[in-house]
Amino acid sequence: MTNQQSSFQSNAKRWTKIKGENSWTMFKVIAEFVDGFETLNNIGPCISIFGSARTKPGAPYYEKAVEIAQNLTKRGFGIITGGGPGIMEAANKGAFIENGLSVGLNIDLPFEQSHNQYIHPEANLNHRYFFVRKVMFVKYAQAFVVMPGGFGTLDELFEVLTLIQTKKITKVPVILVGTEFWSGMRTWIQETMLGVGNISAKDMDLIPIVDDSEEIVRIINDFYASDEGVQMLKPNYEL
Repeated sequence: MTNQQSSFQSNAKRWTKIKGENSWTMFKVIAEFVDGFETLNNIGPCISIFGSARTKPGAPYYEKAVEIAQNLTKRGFGIITGGGPGIMEAANKGAFIENGLSVGLNIDLPFEQSHNQYIHPEANLNHRYFFVRKVMFVKYAQAFVVMPGGFGTLDELFEVLTLIQTKKITKVPVILVGTEFWSGMRTWIQETMLGVGNISAKDMDLIPIVDDSEEIVRIINDFYASDEGVQMLKPNYEL
């Protein structure tokens, strides 16, 4: 026992067992990063689209996601999703319809997740680890379109906002789609988080809410035509 260990309280909690597989976990993580980087480094500028896996075909937000992905694909962007059903399938479908790049970042889950049919085979990645998958979402996205979703969608949204707020990644557009769905959350952020001083007033500019797919295209095009966005069509998230 080291001196540091012996200085701990005698009743301190101890691991039940330190598994020898921890080192192998590290190598599996590295391998997953390498696979993702080698695949996605060869693609062009993309937009990451987040949203619920539970949204059914024919539902308004499903069809809206198809439309948004089609419009972005027509402007030359590839589409990155989580690769599963629901909004993810809809966004991949929109890219597929327009013969654009359709990327799927799948995650191994005990339910809900299986890759959809609209992903290009060479751009269909499978992930064991959520944090590796999230790096891929962020590193190769020139903007983020956030459709209505659940905990996973909120996790991805606030991860991106935190990275932009703390300047860990370059600022890019983050667009919430659906006034009815997102306005309550935005009001709470403004009245509660901003109200007590936990964020800055300028942080509210990071989360515009839109309903029209053409407005999404305009926001993204205007950003990359501005001094702030010029020459920024490159992978993000310096590691």
